[in-house]
Amino acid sequence: MKFKNYLNDKKILIDKTLDSVIPAEDKDPSIIHQAMRYSVFGGGKRLRPALTLASAELLGIDNKTAIYTACSIELIHTFSLIHDDLPCMDNDDFRRGKPSCHKVYGEPIALLAGNALLVYAYKTILKNNDFKEIKKETILSLIEEMTRCVDTENMLGGQVKDIIQEKKENKKEYLLGLYKQKTSALICAAIRSGAILAEATEKEMKALTRYGECIGLAFQITDDILDMMQDQRNPDKITYPGEFGIKEAKKDSEKFILEALDALKIFDDKSGFLSGLADYILTRQV
Repeated sequence: MKFKNYLNDKKILIDKTLDSVIPAEDKDPSIIHQAMRYSVFGGGKRLRPALTLASAELLGIDNKTAIYTACSIELIHTFSLIHDDLPCMDNDDFRRGKPSCHKVYGEPIALLAGNALLVYAYKTILKNNDFKEIKKETILSLIEEMTRCVDTENMLGGQVKDIIQEKKENKKEYLLGLYKQKTSALICAAIRSGAILAEATEKEMKALTRYGECIGLAFQITDDILDMMQDQRNPDKITYPGEFGIKEAKKDSEKFILEALDALKIFDDKSGFLSGLADYILTRQV
């Protein structure tokens, strides 16, 4: 199945499950549940949860068994987007072409909606208890993985660096470190979570982790390139193409994609969606 067809197919399953784990809009207190749903169903591609399903499939775990884990990743992702858009952070009025959560519901409710989505991510992970085939130790490992990707050494730490924008002599090393924390960490967690469910071997986990790190870096560099080309770059922020030019940024992005594909070689020709993501990043326009 081609990359976009696979992604669209999985999006249907992911959206259906997300709808079942988030409280209904009319459930008291309704305003926070409306804000949560507004952001979760605001037009995301569902790339990260699809990566969880794909890595689980690659190692023999079906979608039904992996779906709650995949959805927890998407809830973490949406929590981070709501908070990133807040005036005290990136101060973005729009997200995916629509008014940001705080522009619709106000800053206090948006802040609480983001917090609630993080809580519901963990509640969703615990739904794996419904599957007898998933060991308790595996669920603990998933919780540990989710916690690790959000902590101050990863996503939160990356956001701190993005705000502070420290002046460093080696800007390339600094930016790649920031991107590993801010972007690659969650992408890695999405991929590794599927592998954790499948009780992957050390060799498999190492390969998928390397793939995730490289794909995450390529994804963020490409994001920055697109922002610059579409004149959406924040002039106050240091970015890869802003520092090194679009040509070098594209070259380095392609290098990371090749490294990601190389990491997948141990799976022979079974990693269709994961390989397809590499081609998508190379050719994406939005």
